Amino acid sequence: MKIRLTPVQWLICVIAAIGFAFDIYELLMLPLIVGDALAELANIERGSAEFSRWVGILFFVPAIFGGIFGLLGGYLTDRFGRRRVLVWSILLYAGSVLAAAFSTTLWQFLLFRCTTFIGVSVEFVAAVAWLAEIFEDSKVRERVLGYTQAFSSLGGIMIAQAYLLINAIAPSLPAIYGGPDDVWRYTLLSGFFPALPLLIIRPFLPESPVWQQKRAAGTLKRPSVGELFSPALRRTTIVTTLMMACAYGAAFGAIQQMPRIVTGMAEIAPLAVPLQRAAAGEVQFWQEIGGLTGRFALAMLVVAIAGRRNLLRLFQIPGMVVLPVLFATALSSDVTTVKIGMFFAGFFTVAQFSFWGNYLPRVYPTHLRGTGEGFSANIGGRMIGTSFAFVTTAIVVPMMSGSPEEQLAKAAVLVVTFVVICGVALSFALPEPKSQDLPE
Repeated sequence: MKIRLTPVQWLICVIAAIGFAFDIYELLMLPLIVGDALAELANIERGSAEFSRWVGILFFVPAIFGGIFGLLGGYLTDRFGRRRVLVWSILLYAGSVLAAAFSTTLWQFLLFRCTTFIGVSVEFVAAVAWLAEIFEDSKVRERVLGYTQAFSSLGGIMIAQAYLLINAIAPSLPAIYGGPDDVWRYTLLSGFFPALPLLIIRPFLPESPVWQQKRAAGTLKRPSVGELFSPALRRTTIVTTLMMACAYGAAFGAIQQMPRIVTGMAEIAPLAVPLQRAAAGEVQFWQEIGGLTGRFALAMLVVAIAGRRNLLRLFQIPGMVVLPVLFATALSSDVTTVKIGMFFAGFFTVAQFSFWGNYLPRVYPTHLRGTGEGFSANIGGRMIGTSFAFVTTAIVVPMMSGSPEEQLAKAAVLVVTFVVICGVALSFALPEPKSQDLPE
């Protein structure tokens, strides 16, 4: 099907795509830079109990703030408009990573990771609601949402490549605060760039016509979190929240731990630190290539497969096998095998994030679209799901034996097995949307 867009629709899609891309760009920085940041800011050694504790904190605490304020952002999106909230959320997380790059204490770094997460959490909700409401044709809307969200994985590819580039050129760059190694600081600085086009384009961005018309006519109801648990929406809210928690749990409880695991591989451990960083970046790169491919596959299938549950299970069920096997065999495999495994881990897991961007607008009415998406994506995905990184690193790892990398791999196997099984089981309770049209 050929998609024809107006210039305004193209502009909105471009801005949303930039937001989606740098959403993941900001989130996937942390696994790459956390070791160097902890070493410089607090002199915490890799592999120590203190290191695992702080890694867990840096994933968990920002996720809590992101979940709470992301829900508030969903409410604000329904109350004050999609465009305004989207633009300010992107500016917030771009400014936060800029500030984080100049952190002088661990507590400053944690604070700016929290504000980064708040911006990222709000951005997703506003962008999905905005995009869903500018296309009247349901098939066009489904395709555009799918393809636009694929740029999230492009953000993952960009951060992997940016990290490799910065790692190579950092010795020739000016020192920041005179630190011995500023790779992590320059990586954070690179996340400021999404704010630049917004400063130019913002005056030309229109509001969602659906939201604006209802507001002008005085028919836009006031959003309410309590209404999400009304008899008509209770099941939808609970099931989507838990399923998004499972999807994010697989990503952060396991997949995002792989850059740290690969440093313990027999062919990587003897290498110098810059080469270990490069190996970690390459592994993450292949995960995002898989995620990008999976998102495009979902965008093509979303129109062909009517049943939403059947579409989701095409990605869930293979993931039940691929993910546990990948982490169980990672340290005994060669790097090439791990890269292939990460490609398929990204393919089956990351595509599920795009699924929710298509599904959620079809099950919540206009006045609750942002609030409902905000609850499921932020309370379920960002808060509960991302906290599985803390479960893996700070709770399960201490129970495991072996080297730090072996402990982490074993913990990842347990965590990812649990969340993928729960996700498939919950899919049987997922309500099918009543119509292809957006509910009023």
